[in-house]
Amino acid sequence: MIPYSAPIDEMLFVMNEIAELKEVFDLPAFNSMSPDLTETILEEANKLGSAVLAPLNQTGDINGCTFQNGLVHSPEGFKDAYYQFVENGWNGASFPTELGGQGLPSLVGTALSEIWYSANMAFGLCPLLTQGAVELLQVHGSADLKAKYLPNLVSGKWTGTMNLTEPQAGSDLSLISTKALPFDQKYRIFGQKIYVTYGDHDLADNIIHMVLARLPDAPEGIKGLSLFLVPKFLQNPSGGVGQRNDIRCASIEHKLGINASPTAVMVYGENDGAIGFLIGKKHHGIEYIFTMMNNARLTVGLQGVAIAERAYQQARNYSFERVQGRLPGQRREKGVNIVHHPDVKRMLLSMKVKAEATRALAYYVANRIDTATHHPLGPKRNAAQARVDLLTPVVKAWSTDNGFEAASTGIQIHGGMGYIEETGAAQHLRDARISQIYEGTNGIQANDLVGRKVARDKGREVYNLVDEIIIFIDASSIARSEHTLILCKNLKIAIKELTRSTDWIAKTFIENPDYVSGSAVHYLKLLGIVAGGWLMGKAAMAAEQNKDKNPTKVTFLNSKLLSCRFFADHCLVEAPMLSELLINGDAALNLLEESHLK
Repeated sequence: MIPYSAPIDEMLFVMNEIAELKEVFDLPAFNSMSPDLTETILEEANKLGSAVLAPLNQTGDINGCTFQNGLVHSPEGFKDAYYQFVENGWNGASFPTELGGQGLPSLVGTALSEIWYSANMAFGLCPLLTQGAVELLQVHGSADLKAKYLPNLVSGKWTGTMNLTEPQAGSDLSLISTKALPFDQKYRIFGQKIYVTYGDHDLADNIIHMVLARLPDAPEGIKGLSLFLVPKFLQNPSGGVGQRNDIRCASIEHKLGINASPTAVMVYGENDGAIGFLIGKKHHGIEYIFTMMNNARLTVGLQGVAIAERAYQQARNYSFERVQGRLPGQRREKGVNIVHHPDVKRMLLSMKVKAEATRALAYYVANRIDTATHHPLGPKRNAAQARVDLLTPVVKAWSTDNGFEAASTGIQIHGGMGYIEETGAAQHLRDARISQIYEGTNGIQANDLVGRKVARDKGREVYNLVDEIIIFIDASSIARSEHTLILCKNLKIAIKELTRSTDWIAKTFIENPDYVSGSAVHYLKLLGIVAGGWLMGKAAMAAEQNKDKNPTKVTFLNSKLLSCRFFADHCLVEAPMLSELLINGDAALNLLEESHLK
């Protein structure tokens, strides 16, 4: 597998020119931050990512986790890598300093997470779940639970998980049957959970499970679920690891990818019951767990960015070295590096642009999270949160779809060698596939978008976004580059189609939700393309303006303009088709019966 190195110049460009890092640093919570400090942080993270985590990616995939005598063992090197990750303070990078974290903005933390996922996606899944557990406890935990569990979760000494799925309850959480029985101001938990990422492992001293379960007096359905904190080991009087709880890992799954990440079947209460502690109020579990799930959806979307980047780096470097064939019309006998073949150029640029556009969207949403959390003015916070809510399903689904497509294209560039495991190209495809499924499949994300985010407010937030994009297009009249002007021309057509589609959803969903649901994925992709096109346009404008100021960066900035042009020519032009598919593509779906599929 070709080595990985974080694209720090690209990441800093996106943070500064698209995601407006200075705007984040102007927030009172981050006044001590600076661009130079940010660059230093990314460079240090890249040392761990490239030198420690990335070399373990392929060996972890080959060897995987093992399950022996009821114990999960991580692949060789992972335990030491996790120790270095925790010891250097990376686990607490974006957590508040009062909890023992580093207090970095979400925008900087997002860039760090991209490095972990690109270097070793299976490894990065462990701190992902811990981060979600911390955020959940911050918002919904009692003072006692926060005091007992947050310090060790923030440091990474203990890790967190999310226990939702059961054999009969996948995406439909209303079918959950795990029980919680009151006991001495605590609860005893009985049931089985599956697909628990890092449900058991040997990296940390303790594992803190967030478990959805049903109390005896609970109403039926999703509104009857409560949320419990259930530790693998109960705390001793001094706050350390004490008695083993009534929890057992029954097995770990054999998977298509992310083999170094243990996906566990967890059994609660085979004896007296696993001791759990109620989080918040009874029967509000689904409300609380969405704090963790929304965090996970954004970070899973970032995995799409990361896989696209890692697959691109591998395919690019391979194309520089691989000699094969001659160019059209070339008569000399000597072959050329495949990077010179027009079709390979097209594939490489498609991979590069997929990584750049999805990165821009993920980083932009991270800016909105920082504003929603820390801006001193309430209206600013509310507006930023509305944008986060709208774009969360887009970041999750559009980014992971693009990440998987990029990984597939990477195999194609390798040719036959891409199908051979030794090159490592196939691993990126296998690892990427799960990102389109977990934390709600991408079809679920699309239906959440059209139902909860668009139809519910009659498209108001989409129209707000369109207004911002129109302001940008009007300002683009100062553009000097043909590439930027063409993108803005195609972007204008795309927002017209987005507006048309949004109008149709607002009118149609209430009366005929099925008409919208079957084609919702096309709307999500359309919104992703429009938002991505807007941000790619901002990148192109910044590249134009910086070329004269930074002559040493001219090659990099010209590449941004080429990416902008490719996005205009190959992505934005899909907008009319996607709009048509949404509005008029449901005829066959509405007539389909089960017998037609036999």
